Amino acid sequence: MTFLELNAILTTEFGTELQANTQGLQPSLTVPASQLVALCQFLRDDDRLFFDLLACVTAIDNGLEANTMEIIYNLTSIPYEHNLMLKVSVPRNTNSNQLPVVPSVAHIWRTADWHEREAFDLVGIRFEGHPDLRRILLPTDWVGHPLRVDYQEEDQYHGIKTK
Repeated sequence: MTFLELNAILTTEFGTELQANTQGLQPSLTVPASQLVALCQFLRDDDRLFFDLLACVTAIDNGLEANTMEIIYNLTSIPYEHNLMLKVSVPRNTNSNQLPVVPSVAHIWRTADWHEREAFDLVGIRFEGHPDLRRILLPTDWVGHPLRVDYQEEDQYHGIKTK
């Protein structure tokens, strides 16, 4: 199934709020965070699509000027041999201590559990409804999220120089 065919099915099912991007090497579909869970459930459960594998979840900080972060989901249907890249864009929440929030898809694909924890740990995206959202790569008392563009590394961690 081609990207255009996938996009047509999803637009029929979820409306025109979905934004297709066919530029670049891999086309993508940007979805509102409010529709993410329903769309992912449909992608997995619809017999025409059957996206049974969430291969990766990646989070990107687009910087202070853009004031957004993106969460990227790479999906595969193993039996049908088609792929789809989904993107969700959220505000960075730079004027407060709150982290950006996106709904978790860990109840749809079990692999999202660790992927979402990594995005939380390194970029600072909070996945609402995640069963165990805590750091996975850094120590639990680490300050900040190192893949944010405005991250300031501490000079020391428990008496050990970090710079």
